[in-house]
Amino acid sequence: MANNFLTGREYLRRKKLREKKKLISVALGFPDLIFAAGGIPVFPIRLESFKLNTFLTALNSATSVLGWSLTSKFLDFARQFDILKIVDKILEDVITSINQKYNQMYDLGIQNGVSSDLCYGIYALYGMHKERKQIDANLNFAMRCGEWNKISESFKSIVPNQIWIDIPPNNLKNSNERLALMVTNVNKAIDELEEITGNVVSDNSLNKQFRIGNQVKRFYNTILYEISSSNFYPCNPATFAEILALLTITFQDYNSNAQRFLENMSHLVKEMRERIRKGIGMDVSTMPKLLFSPMYSGWEPEIHEIIYKLGGRILYADWEILGLLEEIPVSKDNDPIEIYSQFLLDASTKGIGCDRENLTNSYLNAAKKLNVDGLIFNQVYGCPSISNIYDNLKKRIESELKLPAIGIKFKKIGENIDQIENRLKPFMQDLRKAE
Repeated sequence: MANNFLTGREYLRRKKLREKKKLISVALGFPDLIFAAGGIPVFPIRLESFKLNTFLTALNSATSVLGWSLTSKFLDFARQFDILKIVDKILEDVITSINQKYNQMYDLGIQNGVSSDLCYGIYALYGMHKERKQIDANLNFAMRCGEWNKISESFKSIVPNQIWIDIPPNNLKNSNERLALMVTNVNKAIDELEEITGNVVSDNSLNKQFRIGNQVKRFYNTILYEISSSNFYPCNPATFAEILALLTITFQDYNSNAQRFLENMSHLVKEMRERIRKGIGMDVSTMPKLLFSPMYSGWEPEIHEIIYKLGGRILYADWEILGLLEEIPVSKDNDPIEIYSQFLLDASTKGIGCDRENLTNSYLNAAKKLNVDGLIFNQVYGCPSISNIYDNLKKRIESELKLPAIGIKFKKIGENIDQIENRLKPFMQDLRKAE
């Protein structure tokens, strides 16, 4: 999975030039319609060139000589003996490489005159689109963040084909009217996707993608609820957090290959369970489990290392909090466009596009379901749409769930790490005393 993400540039170039596929940028975990239209969804940072871990470089070389099938068999053989203590180092290098590139995209956004006082995520996404001209279209979902909606409008000068899916406001009293509007908006986007890709979106192509997506979500939830609730992890908690970080990033476009991503998720869950069964990993029974969110709009990746050193473990679960891991019902009796429209509306009442109260409720529900011991809230500079719920969220999580909560401020990766650590130390000391 890490290899697929970091080598995406060559994969996407091959798809575009050799197979004449259309590359359509997307974010926030909504690649389904693009796959159904025969396009290639791409979270645009994957068009960049990344520094590869030494082992991944060797893996690419082996794959080019032996083919992926033989290389995969060798890796399966090596895993039986746990010969190569590579997981920790690979993931650390992968997350470092990704975040270095994020910072470059952030700087590019600032250099190109994006208005000041916006959040890290907006700067970075603008930089990603500004840097790359290979993108054929951009699929946007009108969401809670008004600033992002405004910036997306400016992409027209970079990517002329802008496909918008407006989500009707929650204050419409007639739910049937709201669903009908949503269906109209989804159909309009499908028409535009068909025109760009030259393919027809059928009920079969939609249902096929929904089935794949549902299986991906089941594996994702298995990691969040089964593996993370275990008193024994298949790796140390910092590495486990890095896996969750990688999932958060790659879920946005399924690494541009839905079937391959599903197979990677299946292998990941199987390997985690096997390591736990064999006692390969780490006892975490005495380590408080902390939900950290939001991270998708920018976060300091040193957080999970800091918490690990302080005796805790971090969970990243943004897509669960925002309702994007809910399955899309598939049935021969259902209209897939209507079902997908309802999925979007349901997600909009939990996070993407919802009001403060509902968003706060989503955090509380996730904290209860994940059975965490506390919350670290990421207050992203320049983000009025989510950061402004922290005060109310802190009060409610402390009064209703009897859990401690703390907010940390974030502006750019690598800034103020010492201050963050100094703020978290007494929080963790108090938490561990209470355990």
